[in-house]
Amino acid sequence: MSEIRQTTTRRTVDFRGGGFAPQSRKWVGIVVFIVLIGFVEFGTRTGFITNLTLPIPSDVFATFVDLWQSGLLWKHLVPSIMRLIVGASIGVSLGIGIGILIGLFSLIRAGLVPLVAAIFPIPKIALLPLFVIWFGIDETSKYALIAFGTFTPTVVATYGAVDNVDRSLIRMGQSFSLSWFSIVRKIVLPGAMPGILSGLRISLAIAIILLVAAEMLGAEFGIGAYILEAGSLYDLERLFVGVTILSILGVFVSLGIGAIEKRLLNWRV
Repeated sequence: MSEIRQTTTRRTVDFRGGGFAPQSRKWVGIVVFIVLIGFVEFGTRTGFITNLTLPIPSDVFATFVDLWQSGLLWKHLVPSIMRLIVGASIGVSLGIGIGILIGLFSLIRAGLVPLVAAIFPIPKIALLPLFVIWFGIDETSKYALIAFGTFTPTVVATYGAVDNVDRSLIRMGQSFSLSWFSIVRKIVLPGAMPGILSGLRISLAIAIILLVAAEMLGAEFGIGAYILEAGSLYDLERLFVGVTILSILGVFVSLGIGAIEKRLLNWRV
């Protein structure tokens, strides 16, 4: 009786637990920017794109360098960053706190959700004259506008994220006799954090928009005041320098939130 020997070969199988986890491709975004700027540079220099609609990117860069060397860049940028930090911090802090309370307590939800739903669709820029009447034309009205503009989307995103936490995890915590506070701290808040941070991206983008609007009214220095002055003179190079600074500011805000996500959401595979 012949023995049948079976030889087994080992084959390495790639880990699939990550599911649809995104992979870092930072160079793709840089290439897209370079191609887009190169296309505009070529189009404006050859006349394919008229200079009345878009300036030459190299001229915009030269204007930015002049703004840097003259020291006016920091005179406009520092006040804008301070207004953004103060106003957004107030709005986001209140929004996350109240959003969590709405998500956890039915009585607070019943009282505040209709109020939030009523004020959420109001264009915040339209309230700028009202804030000027209430708080004056100084920094307080700018802080209040930015805070109010970031407050409502943060509230909506936060209590929506709390509602979307997997209820089976909460029931599991209850089955292990965890206290209410432990369930909130160990299950609800970590489970809601991805939705809260996603809403934070939207809220801070709105904050930058409201920052420009607030600085266009009664501000001597600031990116919004700089853009308003350039637009009134139809200086496209300076106008696009201001727009570029806002875009760079938005990119840094997005990178900051991404760093927070990596720190707080490292439990995700």
